[in-house]
Amino acid sequence: MSEDEIKGTSKETMRTTSDAADESAEKQRGIDQLLDVMRRLRDPETGCPWDVKQDFKSLARYTLEEAYEVVEAIENDDHEHLCEELGDLLLQIVFQAQIAQESALFSFDDVAAGEAHKMIERHPHVFGDRAGVTTAADVLKNWEADKAAKKDAKAKEEARAHGVLDDVNTALPALPRALKLHQRAARVGFDWGNPTEIIAKIREEIDELEVEIRSGIDRAALEMELGDVLSATVSLARHLEVDPERSLRESNRKFERRFRFIEEALRKQGGSPQTATLAEMKNLWQEAKKGEG
Repeated sequence: MSEDEIKGTSKETMRTTSDAADESAEKQRGIDQLLDVMRRLRDPETGCPWDVKQDFKSLARYTLEEAYEVVEAIENDDHEHLCEELGDLLLQIVFQAQIAQESALFSFDDVAAGEAHKMIERHPHVFGDRAGVTTAADVLKNWEADKAAKKDAKAKEEARAHGVLDDVNTALPALPRALKLHQRAARVGFDWGNPTEIIAKIREEIDELEVEIRSGIDRAALEMELGDVLSATVSLARHLEVDPERSLRESNRKFERRFRFIEEALRKQGGSPQTATLAEMKNLWQEAKKGEG
């Protein structure tokens, strides 16, 4: 049995355990039920062998997978699955918190209370007496100003200078991290004047990329130039107020849809992508585009 199958079995065990709970357990709030279930799954003697074996690092990739599944359900307007996927993501949080509690690091209550305190602190216009906040833009402006002030204070305590790009998570995927880096730099005025300027920069970067492609010598330089094209494109997305991650996901879905059209069309003709010519597939690609209106 694969690890993913074991993971699925673990989830099913959790559901079965919940279904078999006695009447008093059924009267618990949902979050209390889930916390109790996780404690039982992690019991060294009577719990699930797979769940007992897990640690922070082994669960990290599952947490990321579940987060992406939440995003997919949102973008598909699939509210039924959204409820389920949010539950799966919550399970990962409860799982990690249970592991932490077993090592006396922190508890789920610490996680929840800490986040509640943070939200109260970051919304003085709701929970405090700050006035003049009437739009979402006002909220973000104040939020960033407060965060910057706290980082400056922390830097002074540590006797070091606070950098504009400090605390941009290095574990983020490259695309969203590039967006955050550009956003941080733009807040202190390091920014393009308008999208037209960025498009010109993208063309410049493509020219430099073509030089490296033609030379075919320095692979590292080639990768760097391609990265510059991608970075400038992210900057353009920010100026256009387009989420580059979401934009790329939409493009991926479009590519997948059109390529499946090619496969189906070739299948009806008794062929396949493996036996078709590139010209045939390109013609079918154009038909797929036309079919999308």
